[in-house]
Amino acid sequence: MRVYGAIIIGDEIMRGKRQDKHLAKLIELLGARGLHLSWVQYLGDERPRLIETLRRTLSSGDVVFSCGGIGVTPDDHTRQAAAAAAGVPLALNPDAEREIRARMAEMDQPVTPARLELGTVPQGSRIIPNPFNRIPGFSYRDHHFLPGFPQMAWPMAEWVLDTFYADDFRQNAEAEAAILVWDGLEGTMLELMRQTEADFPDVVVFSLPSFGSETVRRHVELGVRGAPETVAKAIEVLKAGVAALGYSYDLK
Repeated sequence: MRVYGAIIIGDEIMRGKRQDKHLAKLIELLGARGLHLSWVQYLGDERPRLIETLRRTLSSGDVVFSCGGIGVTPDDHTRQAAAAAAGVPLALNPDAEREIRARMAEMDQPVTPARLELGTVPQGSRIIPNPFNRIPGFSYRDHHFLPGFPQMAWPMAEWVLDTFYADDFRQNAEAEAAILVWDGLEGTMLELMRQTEADFPDVVVFSLPSFGSETVRRHVELGVRGAPETVAKAIEVLKAGVAALGYSYDLK
């Protein structure tokens, strides 16, 4: 079963000049296909840290979506970092060159060395088509490098998922069920949660406490997530356990 992760790159995000939108969208795109992110990392435009991170994630075997930093301005380091992490040179990809030349022809613009540099990627990469302006991203093994612009990155991520990972869709689909335990205390329910995980090892028990508000009483959202057939059994155990502790509850 593949593990999916994300790297979101950009000083503008780390310094608060822009708010990241990629994480929520990747969660949505994966979730629609029965998949989920296992991890995410935010990084600034620092080439040594990018190299260190990509070297580690390339060796992990994870499927990784990297958003940002694949341009050619001085603060874009992702292409160079990916090549260094993989231990391969940068090279002009012929498929990328074809797309760039076609885009420049559409715009009646000259093909300059700077524009072709957009197609200079780690040797051995495949391109990711960009339906917005034809300037491609690239894939190196199971790492997929996308622009920082959402209108480009999101359809490109969908293309990657549907082209390379359709076999994973719904393979590890999860179910989730939860109850709202009114005036519940996590400490009081701790043993119930631990025992439920022990009895049903293919589910995860979670709890989300809320201090309440003027309109909603204090409560704990108590639930289970995991294999659909097991979730149905485990939530009944939690309901019975909560009632035995003297709490009232409603379905989430």
